[in-house]
Amino acid sequence: MKEPGLDGRHRDKDGAIGKKHGNTLVGTLRKIYGKGFAAGYPDTAQLSEVLLQLNETSLSQLRRDHDTGHLAHKIDHVPK
Repeated sequence: MKEPGLDGRHRDKDGAIGKKHGNTLVGTLRKIYGKGFAAGYPDTAQLSEVLLQLNETSLSQLRRDHDTGHLAHKIDHVPK
């Protein structure tokens, strides 16, 4: 059985996202998901640093795009 995370999330999904995209900056993800993504964290924070503390909205956006294979594409196409 999968081990739940801090608030009932399953670590395997969060871990897969973190492993593959952990060095992505919060600022980059805000360009994709909006200014409210990972609220309270600086643009320079890495996803791996904030992943387990994300609110449900931010986490569900990441999971949806990760599960459908769109997250890497979106990250690759963010204007610099």
